[in-house]
Amino acid sequence: MLLICKIENKYRKRNEEKITLNNDPKKPFVGLAFKLEENKFGQITYMRAYQGKLKRGDVLNHVNTGKRAKISRLVRMHANQMEEINEVEGGDIFAIFGIECSTGDTFTDGLQISMESMHVPEPVMSLSIKPKKAEYISKFMKALSRFQREDPTFRVSQNDETEEIIISGMGELHLQIYAERIRREYDIDVDIGNPNVNYRETVLSQGSFNYLHKKQSGGAGQFARVVGYIEPMIKDFESEDADLRTNQFSDKTGGENIPNEYIPAIEKAFHEACKKGPLTGSPVVGVRYVLQDGQTHVVDSSSLAFGIATKYSFSVGFKAADSAILEPVMKVEVTGPAEFQSSIMNSLNSRKGSVSNATTKGCI
Repeated sequence: MLLICKIENKYRKRNEEKITLNNDPKKPFVGLAFKLEENKFGQITYMRAYQGKLKRGDVLNHVNTGKRAKISRLVRMHANQMEEINEVEGGDIFAIFGIECSTGDTFTDGLQISMESMHVPEPVMSLSIKPKKAEYISKFMKALSRFQREDPTFRVSQNDETEEIIISGMGELHLQIYAERIRREYDIDVDIGNPNVNYRETVLSQGSFNYLHKKQSGGAGQFARVVGYIEPMIKDFESEDADLRTNQFSDKTGGENIPNEYIPAIEKAFHEACKKGPLTGSPVVGVRYVLQDGQTHVVDSSSLAFGIATKYSFSVGFKAADSAILEPVMKVEVTGPAEFQSSIMNSLNSRKGSVSNATTKGCI
């Protein structure tokens, strides 16, 4: 069995290389937690053994956290029935109790390797959520924490301005299911806000800027000029290779008109400006900020002044370019009886869906 594993080394950066795992019971144990479940016994962790042997009472190393845990109970699941077992070998699927972990975590008996990380897509929709009664907030947060461990595509965050709790996921139904689980499994009534689509902003062409920030109020003033342009980094946003998470800063001044001591402040201000775009306040993606020239003042120039000038210049360049708002699009497959084909098509069209192909399959 050939798997891509991450090799951990505290003396260097993380590297990835291919190594071979097999079900030889004499080799060190390697297992992957692929599912979590909560029941009356606590958290059950479903795991698959990829190599080695694991016995009841052995101690495993949680590679992702570095913690060690003793395995006091091993079971094999048959639907909802549990069969107590004493040991497992490579290839077995089993469950253990009393271990805190997340889906996708790796356990070994000492090896510093971890299984290849799963591809977790970015969330496409968000909802605000809160318990109807304030006394349930602790229990409510415990439920959200559990769901995050179970499902990597389920995200929880807090809006710094409104202090609302935001849940994000792969669609409205995905989030509604978790809201219903909170009601059913934790007996907590929740209020859900209107869904907000996670839009992104970008530019499709080059936009130049030449911005001067000058402020004088009697004391120490502020003076900074930045000259350059912003341009798109991505040509085809529908390509699978398009990385919608990165923006890039490029310094082409050569350290002449803008001293090198101000460059880090300019780069930091650019990345901060990308967090809220000038069109809708959504994050900016796929943009390169190129600094070509500038101007300083002997007394009034500072990192603060150049940071302010950068944020305003970014807005100027963004408006000068051909800007656009990106909306997440997902490919879905719908299967249903032939007599409901017209209703399904109308439902998809009403949700701004585009049908690329429709086939009819006969019954076997």
